[in-house]
Amino acid sequence: MKSSEFGLSAMYRILKKSGAQRVSDESADELRRILEEIAVTIAKSAVEMSNHASRKTVKAEDVKLASKLFTKF
Repeated sequence: MKSSEFGLSAMYRILKKSGAQRVSDESADELRRILEEIAVTIAKSAVEMSNHASRKTVKAEDVKLASKLFTKF
């Protein structure tokens, strides 16, 4: 099994804070997998933006813009 960057206990807390009375192991693990996919996609986009701006440093504005392009909220 692949190691994750996110802790499983954080997924339980997020689900509980969102109103879940009980949280299955599978749901916490699935939330972690999905959030990691989203985070990697946003991070790659932010890196591309910093490269396009001829910077080696990824700035908060790159991440914010990348997240806006990824999410439709």
